Amino acid sequence: MSPTRISFKSKERKGFARELKHEVNSYFRENNISKHADHRMVLKTVVLLTLYFGSYGLIISNSFGLWGMAFLCFVMGIGMAGIGFSVSHDALHGAYSSNKYINQFLGYTFDLLGANGYIWKITHNIIHHTYTNIYEHDEDLEVAEFIRLSPNAEHKPIHRIQHILAFIAYGFATLFWVFIKDYKYFFQSSLGPYEDKSHPLSEWVTLILTKLIYYGYILVLPYMLLPVTWWQIAIGFFILHFTAGIILGVVFQLAHVVEGTEHPTENEEGNIENTWMIHQLETTSDFAHENKLLCWYIGGLNYQIEHHLFPKVCSIHYPAISSIVRSMAEKYDIPYNYHPTLGAAIASHYHTLQQFGRPAAD
Repeated sequence: MSPTRISFKSKERKGFARELKHEVNSYFRENNISKHADHRMVLKTVVLLTLYFGSYGLIISNSFGLWGMAFLCFVMGIGMAGIGFSVSHDALHGAYSSNKYINQFLGYTFDLLGANGYIWKITHNIIHHTYTNIYEHDEDLEVAEFIRLSPNAEHKPIHRIQHILAFIAYGFATLFWVFIKDYKYFFQSSLGPYEDKSHPLSEWVTLILTKLIYYGYILVLPYMLLPVTWWQIAIGFFILHFTAGIILGVVFQLAHVVEGTEHPTENEEGNIENTWMIHQLETTSDFAHENKLLCWYIGGLNYQIEHHLFPKVCSIHYPAISSIVRSMAEKYDIPYNYHPTLGAAIASHYHTLQQFGRPAAD
């Protein structure tokens, strides 16, 4: 079943998309650069996978005490978020390599972290990237009943304190993925704009097998091999996921739920009165371009404007093409939302949560 269509229509600034695509394509062609991963991205992949699985190996080796293993669980959480940001994200978008089998292979890193790449490609690649910040279509706005991420959502009294609750809830994001979210979406007939959504048998098999592999190596194997109790395993598991969850949860929200980004609604004809590419600029925000370590770690997440406009381009190239996108936005008088630091972006998200937490009458 194909999704309910929302059309993006506008007679204004039609030359923007054409000229922007031309300039970006010219950059790659004139510099003889592939749009996919290069040696820098391969090195980052090796480092992040080593950080996660290397820490796991050290835990399984039983060479450390409880505090040492707890710290390694924390490091695994950092590695898990980094793999999700860079390796899995690019691969699942088909941006890591021109070879679809390499993308498919690296996309399974997402499943090895306890999530499901197939569901992610539906909810993120298709739904979120198409219907960015459009309430009841963009699944990324549906975090929890007690968090209101769109001014178009119904207000509830609990939302008055969501600027506090949200940051706690983000820490449980990956736990929700591992135990609830993927199963929920597989059994859910309605998914964003999709109605009566069915899934191939092969994807059901992949879901079950990869979940069992994950539960096996992350919970069962440590319990069998290490001289620890079940509740100590549970604490380590929680440290791992709360670390990854809060990093992933916060950083993902800085791209769209901050001051300056729009939350448009369709008109009576079911149209968004904008072209799709301009819609992406108006609903998306970048941050901290000058923070080199952050740029390396979170891949394209702080270049989210560039990512939404060119999701098939590997994130390693976003810093280079961001100047082209910004100059084209200025030329056509289109907003380019940007926060200069990570702290400024987090503060903006916090203020937006406060704003959306108030009833309209306030």
